[in-house]
Amino acid sequence: MRWKRTTSTTTTTQRWTGSRQGRIVRRSPVQKHTVTEQRRLPDSSPILRPPYAETGIIPYNMFTPEVITLNDDATIERLQISGFVAASMLHLACKTVQPGITTDEIDQIVHNAILKVGAYPSPLNYRGFPKSICSSVNEVVCHGIPDTRPLQYGDVVSFDVSVFINGVHGDNCATVIVGDANSAATATTTATTTVNDNDDDVNLHEERRLVRATLEALQAAIAVCKPGGCLSHIGHAISDVAEIYGYESVRDYRGHGINETFHCPPYVKHYRNNDTLELRPGMVFTIEPMLVQKGAEVFEWDDGWTVATKDGGLAAQFEHMVCITEDGVQVLTENAVYNPSGLLPV
Repeated sequence: MRWKRTTSTTTTTQRWTGSRQGRIVRRSPVQKHTVTEQRRLPDSSPILRPPYAETGIIPYNMFTPEVITLNDDATIERLQISGFVAASMLHLACKTVQPGITTDEIDQIVHNAILKVGAYPSPLNYRGFPKSICSSVNEVVCHGIPDTRPLQYGDVVSFDVSVFINGVHGDNCATVIVGDANSAATATTTATTTVNDNDDDVNLHEERRLVRATLEALQAAIAVCKPGGCLSHIGHAISDVAEIYGYESVRDYRGHGINETFHCPPYVKHYRNNDTLELRPGMVFTIEPMLVQKGAEVFEWDDGWTVATKDGGLAAQFEHMVCITEDGVQVLTENAVYNPSGLLPV
């Protein structure tokens, strides 16, 4: 693909990742492949659509001031449904992964499944985004556009899946390793600071380690959410885990409030910060740490969406949508296999 000139000095032609046993996996940077036509809903479809669905333009009134919504019980019930649907569709995307399939094919499968349950894929035509999910491979951090590139064994791919149903959005993300039979099992391990160096396939040691660390960062962040808690505790918890593993947390993108509006306050930083906002019952927002192997500096491809690491280091992301309750936190997008919160029975 054509990389932006402003970043050409930091783009490499190949990347090497190694295991502690000395074996190496040779990777080339992810190249831009063909993006097929924008997904569409049948003209006769009765599915409720968000305000931007037809034009791609975010209505001005969706750019809310810094006012945080405390959702009422009725809205939270709708968000529980949207969260459940989003989690189900993310599970479908992850389990469909295998070497040789394209992210465009996975997008089509998930698109059809979302429509089948009467929901709208939230990313579709959001500011012109052409597909129904985001798929980010290897050094791509977020907002990757599904295309015709076949997935390869060992690819680290993050799927960000969001839906709009009953007038509210649901949003979540998980990362899997293509062709790794232990990928889901690795993801379901309880949060821990211990790393197992005896993986069966040492060539995937670093990939598994990054995925595991990012999941643990999300779990640690959720664990500090409670009424009366502080928003900044989330970033501190994520940083604690990232630093133990020797990774960095991307600073350019944040979690966000979510309800009838896709993105709204509060905005959640995934690094150490001084945001002193008190967490209160009724707040619903996403936590979506993005950890990278090397430096956290990123750049955007010339497609206006795809965000990648400048140094070519691998990236992973996990995301949950959570609700602050009277006595703690509820994970609205629980996914026991591919994105376990660690807080609910599985």
